[in-house]
Amino acid sequence: QVQLVESGGGSVQPGGSLTLSCGVSKYTDRINCVGWFRRAPGKDREGVAAIFVGDNTTYYKKSVRGRFAISQDSTNNTVYLRMNKLKPEDTALYSCAAGSGAYCYTLFELDFDVWGQGTQVTVSS
Repeated sequence: QVQLVESGGGSVQPGGSLTLSCGVSKYTDRINCVGWFRRAPGKDREGVAAIFVGDNTTYYKKSVRGRFAISQDSTNNTVYLRMNKLKPEDTALYSCAAGSGAYCYTLFELDFDVWGQGTQVTVSS
């Protein structure tokens, strides 16, 4: 059974940076894409970034492209989300999720099967 554990959330001032980590217990033929999602208060969950672990192809929500970077360390099955130039509107509960590489590009929550517990990111002065 695939399990995910996030870490790295916290509070930061606007313009600051944070790195989130997602530890993946194992990959399978059907679980080979890891994405980061967020849910802000009063809003729907949205996909932020995803990575196909087979060849490191990455996908981003338009509003974070150039500020956020998703990457993986294959030696310890960890996926990172580096967030730079953070804005108050980036405040949300961030969760990592895993699913099939065939749907990695969608950043759609229903295409991801396994979820972590989430970590809070707050951007405020």
